[in-house]
Amino acid sequence: MIAALNTLVDVVEANLHDDIDVASVARQVGSTEYHLRRMFASLAGMSLSDYIRRRRMTLAAAELVAGGRMLDVAVAHGYGSTEAFARAFHQVHGVSPAHVRDHGGPLRSQSVIRFRLTVEGTTTMHTRIVDHPALRLVGHSTRVPLIHEGPNPHIQEFIASLPASEHERLKSLSAAEPGGLLQVSDSVDPDYVEGTELTYLHGVAVPADARVADDLDVIEVPAGAWAVFRASGAYPAALQSTWAATASEWFPSNPWRLRPGPSLVAVLDRADDFSTATTELWLPVEPA
Repeated sequence: MIAALNTLVDVVEANLHDDIDVASVARQVGSTEYHLRRMFASLAGMSLSDYIRRRRMTLAAAELVAGGRMLDVAVAHGYGSTEAFARAFHQVHGVSPAHVRDHGGPLRSQSVIRFRLTVEGTTTMHTRIVDHPALRLVGHSTRVPLIHEGPNPHIQEFIASLPASEHERLKSLSAAEPGGLLQVSDSVDPDYVEGTELTYLHGVAVPADARVADDLDVIEVPAGAWAVFRASGAYPAALQSTWAATASEWFPSNPWRLRPGPSLVAVLDRADDFSTATTELWLPVEPA
């Protein structure tokens, strides 16, 4: 995985003035675009698209300082107008292209990223692989922004809006593994950009042929393998730390990769105030 990510960085660097076919790079390194983008975002701390934009604007700034015409620089970096180029430039550098051209800065340069695997063994990964038949995830869903660290207040507000009787009703419908009430994240941005919207479903798993009431939302999940990671400790910090470690430690050293599909969190045990919990994180995977 580390070699694949570095190959991707090399391709980006060689094609900063052109469209970059990430799917083609993924096939070249024996991966998928979905997995490559997710691993890049998890390990780099930024999305691939954001990294490409920062690298392009780093080169664009150097060209402006060297005396390049704004329109020429904009066109060279794939922008059809100086207005669109100026907006992208300002997002990266915090100042206008004209200011940089006239004053030489300030600039926020993005260096070329290099990925390295550091073997530390700091996180013990309690993991199992489950081959699971097709299932349906049923419950109540909403659209919420992606938040990487700390509780998501939008999810908390949504769950609190459901009456207690509805929680009990959903629990009674649980009829497939993982059991009990589940926290389901679906339709997540491939680049995993914080603030982008995802579908959150508060519900349970049932067999694929189960009948579902009309007032419940449904996510159809095909048969496939799942990597299941157990986390215990402060909630949600322990769960989020385990999630991060799947990218930094588990996937780089195991012959599996992410496949498209929802991620599931099952709460196995928790304190009354939810300050601590034991959870299982279910991620859809396929052989790498």
